[in-house]
Parts: sequence; C-alpha cells; structure tokens
Amino acid sequence: MSSATDRYLKAARRASTERRYQRALEHYEQEWGGLLPASGDSVVRYLAGHAEQLSVGTLRTHLAALAQWHQQHGFVDPTKLPQVRDVLRGIQAEHPQPVKQARALQLNALEACIEALQAQRNSEDAGVRLRAYRDQALVLMGFWRAFRADDLCRLQVEHVRLDAGQGLELFLGSGKTDRSHRGRTFTLPALKRLCPVQAYEDWLAQSGFEQGPVFRAIDRWGHIRATGLNPNSISRLLRLAFARNGLDGERYSSHSLRRGFATWASRNAWGTKALMDYVGWRDVQSATRYIDGHAPFGEWRRE
Repeated sequence: MSSATDRYLKAARRASTERRYQRALEHYEQEWGGLLPASGDSVVRYLAGHAEQLSVGTLRTHLAALAQWHQQHGFVDPTKLPQVRDVLRGIQAEHPQPVKQARALQLNALEACIEALQAQRNSEDAGVRLRAYRDQALVLMGFWRAFRADDLCRLQVEHVRLDAGQGLELFLGSGKTDRSHRGRTFTLPALKRLCPVQAYEDWLAQSGFEQGPVFRAIDRWGHIRATGLNPNSISRLLRLAFARNGLDGERYSSHSLRRGFATWASRNAWGTKALMDYVGWRDVQSATRYIDGHAPFGEWRRE
C-alpha cells in the first residue's frame, strides 16, 4: 500500500477514535487474554466479566473496536450476534448508572472569569499576558459558538475570516458528526459585551499568527508553540483560567462551554430548532441533554 493511500485511509478515521479503539483492543487481548478473531462466546464472557468494572458506554466502545477489527480483517463480526446484544442490555438493566455531565458554565461565572483574564492582560510577565489573551479568546469563542474541545483545537487562522467589529466566519473540516468529511462554516457575531470577535482580534494581534492553529500551548517564558493544543488539555486550561484568578473551576470541563451556551440560549427564548441549527445537533435528544432545566418554583423556592 502506498504512503499516499495509507495517509488518506488514516484521514478517514478520527485520530481520537482510533486511539480509543486501540486501547480497547489492548484491554481485550493483553489485560483480559482474549484472542482475535473472537468468537461470540468469548465476547459474551468478556462483557460479563467486566460488567461491574466498566460502564455500559465503555463496553459499547470496546464492542465497536472489536467490530471494526473483524470487518477490516475480513472476519465475521461476533459483536452482531443476538446473545452479545442481549448480554449488553442485561448489564445495562442490572447496573444502571447516571449519565455524567459537565457543569454548565453560567453567564455570571463566565463574566467573572473574563473580567479576571482582562486584568491579567496587563501583566508584565509575557507568559501570563499571552495566556490571558489566548484563554479569553478560547473561552468566549467556545462558549458563544458551543464548540467542542476538538473544534477549538482544529481552528486554523487561514480558515477564519475576521470582519472587525462585525463578526467571524470560521471553517472547520470534518468533525465528530461530519461522516461525509465536508466540513462546515460557522459564524460568530460581534457582541456588546463578552465579545468573542474582539477577543479573537486581540489574540491575533498579540500572537502575530498568519496561519496554523489558532490556539497553541504557551510556556512559562511566553514562547508559543507551533503546534495546536491537544483537545484533552482544554478542560485543564479552563479550570486553570478560573483557578489563576481565585475562582472555583474544579467542576468545569470543556463540555461546560457547550452546555453553558445551550442553557443560556434556552433561557433566552431560543426555540429548539434554532438552537439545533446553530449548534449542529441533528435530533432533539442531543439538544436537551446539554440543557440545564430551570423549574420555576417562584416564591416556593427556598433562597
């Protein structure tokens, strides 16, 4: 197989998914001692043996990894057998678990974080100053566009068109739900306060970027790396942005930006369809999972 062919085949699969599948296969083979190709009976025993240690979501990922391996190597896929599906349903029934969700970033917490970051933009320490500019742009763009961590890390300067004082037009290549790899163009309007457009313009002026990743790591001396941030680092950066300013950010993760915007939009009378179109959700269930409900108990609520 040519290097070009191998490169394009690799590009068709998300790197993060490939890493998860590789870890799943290593768990099945090395930690549990399973053999590939697998039989339906061995997959059933594997699921039953880890029913109390792994979540149903993790087990589904492991099944997907096994399915992909068998399909790629021309073997019958044992994960499609009825007994495998029945055992998984039984595990879900016997070991129900609440869905873990990130804490939604509320507007007052967002305001406090940005206010503190703006103060740090005047620091004489180059590292502190640049991180403040970067984090302000990252948090505001992530919140107002409801971006995933992966989306923020894939943004390229040459794919962002800035209309100063008016808005941003951003193009992202294939993402998590873009199975056809067509990419999508997003827009962000300039706002009267907590403005993502101004934050991006300020970060661009400070960094001097003309191409490459928008968001990159910065060392303690203020040196900016050439490569983009890893999506796994966004949650830590968000918590550090709060912690450096004396704010409690322990319960936040990168999904807090997405959930925060969805909750804000819902409470500001955005219709479900408008929210789904803006964020890119394809079904109502996906949208409602990100929205914090607000029960109007009024005077009955204890303050």
